[in-house]
Amino acid sequence: MSKEEEKSTVEAGEETMIEGVLNHYVGNAIHLFLSLLAVMILGAAVIGAYDTLVGEFPKLLAPVDEYKVLQQIIQNILLVAIAAELGLLLLFHRTSAAIEVIIFVVARKMISPEVTALDLLICVAALVALIVVRFYYLPGRVK
Repeated sequence: MSKEEEKSTVEAGEETMIEGVLNHYVGNAIHLFLSLLAVMILGAAVIGAYDTLVGEFPKLLAPVDEYKVLQQIIQNILLVAIAAELGLLLLFHRTSAAIEVIIFVVARKMISPEVTALDLLICVAALVALIVVRFYYLPGRVK
């Protein structure tokens, strides 16, 4: 390839051979890192689910405030769901997974004991908007 042809390909927006090789290897390294991170997050979610199942559910049978225990169990389950969805987001890079992570975060905020009526109203509006976006505006969904 002559210098004029190489110059015209660079001007046309095509990448050079060195850029192509670097993009390929750096892209693979980033994908491998994200995959390992996702597997670690999914493993932590499994451990968290087991810990919640073994540690929290027996407290429902103890003579304590069952409402607070149930609230804590639901918060822990939603936290595990957030971790699992984040892992899936890193693995598959789906827009629906990103929206599902946000839905779980908002749902976890809603069951907090310190939530006010205004916070609850805003959370409900956000959930409705996210669900509408998820089912009606994401590509690949039946409308």
